[in-house]
Amino acid sequence: MKLDVVLGLQWGDEGKGKIVDVLAETYQIIARFQGGPNAGHSIHFDGKKYVLRSIPSGAFRKGTINIVGSGVVLDPVTFRSECEAIEAAGVPLRERLYISKKCHLILPTHKIIDAAQEASKGKSKIGSTLKGIGPTYTDKVSRIGLRVGDTLASDFKERFSTLKQKHLEYLRQFDFQFNAEEHEAEWLEAIDYLKSFRLIDGEYFANECLENNKKILAEGAQGSMLDIDFGSYPFVTSSNTICPGACVGLGIAPGHVGRVYGIFKAYCTRVGSGPFPTELNDETGERLRIGGAEFGAVTGRARRCGWLDLVALKYAVMLNGVTDLVMMKADVMDDFDTIKVATSYIVDGEPCKIFPFDTRADIQPVYKEFKGWHKPLGGVRSESDFPYEFRVFIKFVEEELKLPVKIISVGPDREQTIVRDEEYSTPYHTK
Repeated sequence: MKLDVVLGLQWGDEGKGKIVDVLAETYQIIARFQGGPNAGHSIHFDGKKYVLRSIPSGAFRKGTINIVGSGVVLDPVTFRSECEAIEAAGVPLRERLYISKKCHLILPTHKIIDAAQEASKGKSKIGSTLKGIGPTYTDKVSRIGLRVGDTLASDFKERFSTLKQKHLEYLRQFDFQFNAEEHEAEWLEAIDYLKSFRLIDGEYFANECLENNKKILAEGAQGSMLDIDFGSYPFVTSSNTICPGACVGLGIAPGHVGRVYGIFKAYCTRVGSGPFPTELNDETGERLRIGGAEFGAVTGRARRCGWLDLVALKYAVMLNGVTDLVMMKADVMDDFDTIKVATSYIVDGEPCKIFPFDTRADIQPVYKEFKGWHKPLGGVRSESDFPYEFRVFIKFVEEELKLPVKIISVGPDREQTIVRDEEYSTPYHTK
């Protein structure tokens, strides 16, 4: 059996949570493979909205097993709050959620380090969410981090204290005020809560599932253009957000990867600092922001908005080996007279069709214009009801990317999803 992967092709916030929730009907295992509680995967159904930060987006599907994979960094306090909210909605989460022992833990002092580092950068801030994620990954690669499995050790509190002291020594270089003990008791209580879940050897469990012909859907966080190695560095996240990260984060060999679902908005957004060639700092950008409710599900920060960028999108498709495209939020542009798509760049005065290494260069997008469709897509439930202008837009994207758009979302709700592939119509589970 194959491992299928869902990931974002832009700068995050593409709508991965909704699509994982939709696809979860046809999978037995849903697994998050990287990232931390800076994720905010939103799911809408039955008139309610749920925001998932560390827990896989299949949690609401009966019969699924949801794995927090080894590549994830986990904040016990945020995790407990998230779990309690889901359980309050009537979801038997303890039956559905397994956690890899190799997940690294976010300590309270990781958040302090995050805030101190960001404050010290002044105008060079990268736009960190201040969740302690970067410092936790730093400890991971420095080989001094604490993992979920360490919580089972008899000397765990001593290990915690040792790492905390290392953090305090590091913080002495910053002119930054903090209280290291403020959240410590709450964190240790949340550790006990975390230990009440099933802690597993995730790599063995995932591979056994594949051997037993169970379908796994790997869920990525953030977006491809935020990948630590291939994103718009240094304005990136701290993990590998592209498809190979699923293999590393779950302990599954590359040969097991099957379908790769690449999710993109029909326009672009970005949170925080960093290059954004098609950004619109005008009335059109504000229309996209308001119409698309482009504010962070976790942070509440307003997202920067701009036209669809096919140069960046082709780059992300190449990196991920995408097999199936998923288009989100075209409905936000229902009332636009003209819709633009960037097909190439002018970089420092020279034509360019690749995403450049030096993102500090003068990058000017070259646009192709499309006529707007002026029909509300939110109520459409069949591809046959798509307006002609929207069909033209879809066909152009497919031809440029040389891939089919298999799923089209026309609104936030689970039901506002047009599936253009009959293979997805046979569910394993129900809501």
